[in-house]
Amino acid sequence: MTITQDGVVEPQPPYDVFARDCPSRTTLEHVMGRWGGLTLSALHEGSFRFNELRRRVDGVSEKMLSQTLQALERDGLVHREAQPTNPPRVDYELTPLGRGVAEHLLAVVHFVEGRMDEVLAARERYDETRGAR
Repeated sequence: MTITQDGVVEPQPPYDVFARDCPSRTTLEHVMGRWGGLTLSALHEGSFRFNELRRRVDGVSEKMLSQTLQALERDGLVHREAQPTNPPRVDYELTPLGRGVAEHLLAVVHFVEGRMDEVLAARERYDETRGAR
């Protein structure tokens, strides 16, 4: 329990990402990792087949995308639907939980994209003072 400044007692959240053994830490790694965040953001646009998604998330290897999708599916963020056709057709889409996560991620993505001029200027200042690496 936590007591606020005005004396209100608030229960501790059941999960604490800062705790070493908290299961939320693993999910956060899946969501915030390089490929997880990009995959969730891409799937916010709609359903994709594997190779379509791989093209959309430029630079991800087949192996990494497969591992990322499996982790996100296990966490309940992505739904995988296999059609019994020849050749097999597999579609990926966000679950309602995944859509909520992706919306929060996209807010960060759009913020960063909108402030890239500032980021690039900061990098340039840093490199000038510390020597380009």
